[in-house]
Amino acid sequence: MTTTEKKYKVIGTRPIRHDGLDKVTGRARYGLDASLPGMLHAKFVRSPHAHARIKSIDVSRALALPGVKAIITGKDLPALPASGGLPGGEAFFNVHDIKENTLATKKALYKGHAIAVIAATSPHIAEEAAALVKVEYEVLPAVTTVQDAMKPNAPLLHDDLTTQEMGQKTDKHSNIASHFRFTKGDIDKGFKQADVIVEREFNTATIHQGYIEPHPALVDWDQNGHITVWTSTQGAFLVRTLVSVLLQVPESKVKVVPMEIGGGFGAKILPYLEVPLALLSKKSGHPVKAVMTRNEVFETTGPTSGSTMKVKMGATKDGRITAAKADLYFEAGAFPGSPVGAGAMCALACYNLENGMVDGYDVVCNKPKTGAYRAPGAPNAAFAVESVVDELCQKLKMDPLEFRLLNGVKEGDRRIEGVPFAKIGYTEVLQAVKNHPHWKAPIKGPNKGRGLAVGFWFNVGGEASAYMSVNEDGTVNLLEGSTDIGGSRASMAMQAAEVLGIPAEDVHPSVGDTDSIGITGVTGGSSATFKSGWAAHDAAQEVKKALVERAAKIWETAADNVLYEDGVFKMKPALERKMTFKELALKLASTGGPVGGKASVNYHTSGVTFAAAIADVEVDPETGKTQVLRFTIVQDAGKAIHPAYVEGQMQGGAVQGIGWALNEEYFMGPQGQMMNPTFLDYRMPTALDVPMIDTVIVEVPNPGHPYGVRGVGEVPLVPPIPAVANAINRATGVRMTVLPMSPGNVLKELLAKQKGNGKQ
Repeated sequence: MTTTEKKYKVIGTRPIRHDGLDKVTGRARYGLDASLPGMLHAKFVRSPHAHARIKSIDVSRALALPGVKAIITGKDLPALPASGGLPGGEAFFNVHDIKENTLATKKALYKGHAIAVIAATSPHIAEEAAALVKVEYEVLPAVTTVQDAMKPNAPLLHDDLTTQEMGQKTDKHSNIASHFRFTKGDIDKGFKQADVIVEREFNTATIHQGYIEPHPALVDWDQNGHITVWTSTQGAFLVRTLVSVLLQVPESKVKVVPMEIGGGFGAKILPYLEVPLALLSKKSGHPVKAVMTRNEVFETTGPTSGSTMKVKMGATKDGRITAAKADLYFEAGAFPGSPVGAGAMCALACYNLENGMVDGYDVVCNKPKTGAYRAPGAPNAAFAVESVVDELCQKLKMDPLEFRLLNGVKEGDRRIEGVPFAKIGYTEVLQAVKNHPHWKAPIKGPNKGRGLAVGFWFNVGGEASAYMSVNEDGTVNLLEGSTDIGGSRASMAMQAAEVLGIPAEDVHPSVGDTDSIGITGVTGGSSATFKSGWAAHDAAQEVKKALVERAAKIWETAADNVLYEDGVFKMKPALERKMTFKELALKLASTGGPVGGKASVNYHTSGVTFAAAIADVEVDPETGKTQVLRFTIVQDAGKAIHPAYVEGQMQGGAVQGIGWALNEEYFMGPQGQMMNPTFLDYRMPTALDVPMIDTVIVEVPNPGHPYGVRGVGEVPLVPPIPAVANAINRATGVRMTVLPMSPGNVLKELLAKQKGNGKQ
């Protein structure tokens, strides 16, 4: 079903979000608010070294401290089967790596790697006890960048890791976990056809998602063997599965209660606290709670990859791309699993190429295991590719927008990995840029420039469930399983309300725990509104059918004789007998009992999507400081269920992209330690650093969804970084190939340009 001509009563409106009042008044309960009688508090013993062999752990002094009730180390984790992996969002998790990341047994692989965990009657006692644990280390050389980790003589993080080459295991021991390749056409032939070729190398720093709420969890392993987890997570069912697998207990004995979540952006998918707290709870006989410090969040949870990328692209004089090649080397952190695969799929996806090749390398290094961050891998790749595209346009003296229109993908074109595009809105996004006042406005004055960039994200789908029941007052309760990060409760309620012909305010949505709702995949991959909204739509259809049958029963006619539209039941043929939704709801108890509906779906794609960004900047030539003067983000949402929340996602992604472009980085010390693990020193943009972000929602309906929805949460982070980079180039004449484009890095290139050896 497509929605090109469809008109809606609820979809596309802007009701106030159902949970808004609780959020702004402090009534909403977050993970930090979870509490139980007799609860203990946990603190972690963490490695001070980035790479060290664990020779011994002595907990005797800590155990003797009054108030300490239990201590565990990695040896307390059960042995696991020889192999095992689990899907989660865009990633595939190796359970053995997750186990070792939870509590190290042989080696500490990054500063902050958990070694032991202590439960005590207060957090202060637990912290004091942690200082009494004696760990003997054999300190080893650390590698904290892709370049260092890939050197032939680099110290190995894992003695048993061998490189997987093109999907095949090898006997080569290295820090390169895997190397893969996507290819299309004849790359050598394509470059021979080119009149102009641009080739560049790019380097990006590790950065963090920067969510406001640090990770909290409370776990109770009761005497009946049941484990209950209260946590801040994007995937309650994934947490349930990992707790079950890592502790070797049946899933039926694990219940996960997702609390409100104070930001995640992909990084609150993997559990860090839940398994150790469960073991402490079992050992102590008490519920156990832990909340990470901000230092722990930065040093031990999953940032996104730093990367080294090489991009080569050729084109004819008339602007046709003849060939493109990208080599992507991504940090995985301490364990394999960087987002290089997703980055490779997205790198060249905006361009219709006859000849292309992308090589991806997943490289381990002595940093925390990487996690997802809004379109993981794609922003890195877009920075490199879109910078090269911009340079090609300059050499060809061609308008960067017209170049992208000329080479842009359309329905039926194949991506580099072979997947054909269905109905897409890339051309419509570019046309919206072309028609926007920002693109048409002149940019005047010295040291100012305008940059354009585009981005792609494939989105994912997955499993989702929804349950619905009709109340006697004519409202509806909706229970679904997708954790709400950016207002998705409202989106689910609106999709259900559209089916039922009632106001969105009359649908009361809530997120269920793993015992009360059917399996639902993680809130990730821009999938939540797509999959849980579809489940809500289907559950509402079931309710609608049941209500029509109930009205027919009351009127003593066949269900086919009942017409239902806009919340009113009418009896055919004259349509004189009528009942509103609320009037029928009042009669349910006396005419057969409650009415409800349920649905479970499992769709594997939520509709690919594109975005474009326009950035105007001014660069101070004396300091290198870049100020963003104006910024516009254009995006195909398929169908914007709640336009205000789509705009919020777009603006949020743009601001994060500006921060990633200009300021944010893990500044690493000589011993592999992060030197800026606080919000005081990790520089994120504030309202003073960014202009008002203009948004343009393009709607090219996704034919694979009842309302045409495409995922919207991730693609707005993809084009902002290269848009800012291209704007800096237009303002200064230097081509930035390193992130962040901080004042120091920009000034370095400006000075090099003055000396005649800068990147121009």
